[in-house]
Amino acid sequence: MEKKINITFVLPSLIPGGAERILSFVALHLDRSKFNATLLVVGYEKDTVYDTKDLHVIYLNKPRVLKSFFSLFHYFRKNKPDIVVSSIVHLNTLIAFMSPFFRRTKFVSREANVLSVLAKHNPYTKSIFPKWMVTTGYKLVDKIICQSKDMQNDMTTNYGVKKEKTTLINNPITNTFQTKPIARDFTKPIHFITIGRLSKEKGHDRILEALSQVDFPFKYTIIGNGIEKETIFNDIENKGLTSKVNYVPFTKHVETYLAESDLFLQGSYVEGFPNVLIESCVVGTPILAFNAPGGLDEIIENGKNGYIANTLDAYVEKLNALNTDFTFTPETVSNIVKSRFNKSKIITEYELLFKSLIHKKP
Repeated sequence: MEKKINITFVLPSLIPGGAERILSFVALHLDRSKFNATLLVVGYEKDTVYDTKDLHVIYLNKPRVLKSFFSLFHYFRKNKPDIVVSSIVHLNTLIAFMSPFFRRTKFVSREANVLSVLAKHNPYTKSIFPKWMVTTGYKLVDKIICQSKDMQNDMTTNYGVKKEKTTLINNPITNTFQTKPIARDFTKPIHFITIGRLSKEKGHDRILEALSQVDFPFKYTIIGNGIEKETIFNDIENKGLTSKVNYVPFTKHVETYLAESDLFLQGSYVEGFPNVLIESCVVGTPILAFNAPGGLDEIIENGKNGYIANTLDAYVEKLNALNTDFTFTPETVSNIVKSRFNKSKIITEYELLFKSLIHKKP
């Protein structure tokens, strides 16, 4: 009988977030006859929002990734996992510099963003590790998982990573949402929704600018929290949109909000591989997105489950058109993503990667 592969998935925390959701989901659904999975969390158990009851989870109880260096090093030395998988650039970089001390362990970094573009819109990403450290770190690991072609191209073009060191694995559908029966109720004002962190790169500013330019009635739900909250709501007030906006800081009922909405508005200047867009499509709610690096064109088929607009004028024009001519059907919107990103397909791709790393000839 083949020996099980011991994998440790490392995350900064289990607070709401795409990387946190995906890696905990992958850890939970690996074939347990072939893999032993451990979730190693830098942060605190009290912050956990994802289901981990069937997972072996260890919390380091550290307030920041940088304060976890010695705890992580000690864990790797004591437990000697076959594979370590981390996500989010600052954690990836920290662990990458440990990797030369553990030659028998394979280190995998899952990149969560198109880094070169993200750095232009979110200065925080540059404040922890300079680019040369990220570039050096990514040369030390054994494999880099990219969620989209844009991300893969960014790694090879801007960070000097050889393409053969990267692998493309899209994010899976992580929830069994039901597809809604009706696309839109024309007896009510059209209902828009945006779900995501309130930060500059998410582009709430250009969504609000577009909405300020339409002249039909609508309702707009914003779900999320973040450092740009005050700026965003000042913008809402200045544009006279306050009465049209419903704000929800956090919810465990994403499916309900998505199903009650007619159209998901995506404003991001850059994305990783937005899980929430996949979820929106699963329930049958299409997307109107600004064109941006990060895999939108791998999720959205124009006219079938959404549209991608290249400019503000084009975005406003499409909003006006969809208010009167809404031709999407929930079943079509849902089936497009189900065929590409179902759990079985994506988990199999992760398992094949892990096996190839262990059984790869020197």
